[in-house]
Amino acid sequence: MSKRERLNKIRIGLDEVEEQRLSPWACLSRHALRQKEEKTILLGHRQHFSLDTDRILHSKAYSRYIDKTQVFYLIKNDHITHRVLHVQLVSKIARTIGRLLRLNEDLIEAISLGHDIGHAPFGHDGEKFLSELSRQQGLGHFFHNLQGVRFLEKIERKGKGWNLTLQVLDGILSHNGEGHSQALNPEKNKNFQRLEQEMAKVEEHPNTELYPMTMEGCVVRMADTISYVGRDIEDAIRLGLISRDDLPEDCRQILGETNGTIVYTLVEDLVANSLDKPYISFSEEVARALKKLKDFNQHYIYTSDKVKRETSKVKQMFELLFEKYLLDLERGNKASDIFREFLDGMSSAYGTDTPSAGIVRDFIAGMTDDYFLAQCHKHLIPQSKSIRF
Repeated sequence: MSKRERLNKIRIGLDEVEEQRLSPWACLSRHALRQKEEKTILLGHRQHFSLDTDRILHSKAYSRYIDKTQVFYLIKNDHITHRVLHVQLVSKIARTIGRLLRLNEDLIEAISLGHDIGHAPFGHDGEKFLSELSRQQGLGHFFHNLQGVRFLEKIERKGKGWNLTLQVLDGILSHNGEGHSQALNPEKNKNFQRLEQEMAKVEEHPNTELYPMTMEGCVVRMADTISYVGRDIEDAIRLGLISRDDLPEDCRQILGETNGTIVYTLVEDLVANSLDKPYISFSEEVARALKKLKDFNQHYIYTSDKVKRETSKVKQMFELLFEKYLLDLERGNKASDIFREFLDGMSSAYGTDTPSAGIVRDFIAGMTDDYFLAQCHKHLIPQSKSIRF
C-alpha cells in the first residue's frame, strides 16, 4: 500500500468514527458539499472541513486580519482587540461549545476563522460607508458576510476561489450576531442555488434574517456574540470610555462584570440549555441579561462621541478613494494601484462578471486600515517638492 493510500485510509477511518462519536445533529464530514467536485487525492489525510480550514488560513484575505479594526480604530494601543484576535477567540469559544455538544469541531473552526474575512477597513463604520457608495452605484447593500463569501469564492487565487464547502460558506454568510436571538434552529437542506439567492436577497433587503444550515453554524453565530460583548467592555474600560461600575447591576449579577466571567457564564448556560437538542439556546434569564448588556454597549461604547470623533473624515476618505479608483478604471489608467495590486493577473471571468464599481468595492473592502490610510496619503494629500529656480 502506498503512502497516499495509507493516508486516505486514515481519513476514511476518521469519517467512520465521526458517525459513532458525534451527536445525531452534527454535520458529518462525509456530508460536505462542494460546488466543483475534487479528486479524493486532494484531500489526502484531511477531512473536508479540515481542508477548508487550511484553505482559509492560507488565503490572502486571512492574512489581512492582522490590521483590521474590530471596534476602535485610529487608536494606538497594543492591548485593544483587533479583528485577528477576535476570530481566534470566536474559534476557541465555538470549538469548546462544539466539543461539549459533540458537534463537528473542524466545521466550527473553518466557519469561525472565515466569518469576518469580508470586513472592510475601519470595522462597521467602514462597512456602512462602503455600503452607501455601493448603493449609489447600483450594486446593492454591502455587508461583510456577503463580501466574505465573495472573497473566498470569487476573488481569492486571482479569481479562481477556494471551492469551499457549502456548509462553511453558509456559516460565514449566516453568522451575523449583531441581532439578538435566544435560540437558533438550523435551516437544513440548503444548496448552492439557495446560497446565491440568499446573498442576492440580503443585497436588496438588508433586514433579511438568515439562519445557518448546520448546528455548527449556529454555534459560531452565538460564539461571535459571546466573544465580543465582554471583550468590548474591557477595551472600553481600558480606554476610559466607561467604568466597570457603569454596567447594569442586574447584568452584573447574572452574567458577571469581567470578560472572563461573562464568557464562562454564557458558554455554560448555552451548553446546559442545548444538550441533546436539535437547536442552540440560552436560558430566558441569561438571554434577557445578554440583550440588555448588548444594548448598553451600543449606547455607551459603539456610538460614543469619543469613538466617533474622526468618523466624518474617514467617510470622506472612502468617498474620495472610491471616486479616484472608479475614474482610473474608466480611463484605463494601468499605473493605478487598483490595476497593479489588485487586477494584475486576475481571471478574465472576474472582470467580465464584475462591473467597475464592484471592482472598486472589492479592492477597498480588502484593504487593511493602514493600507487604506497609505492610499489616502498617496492620492489625497498634496506632496511637497523641491523646485530650483
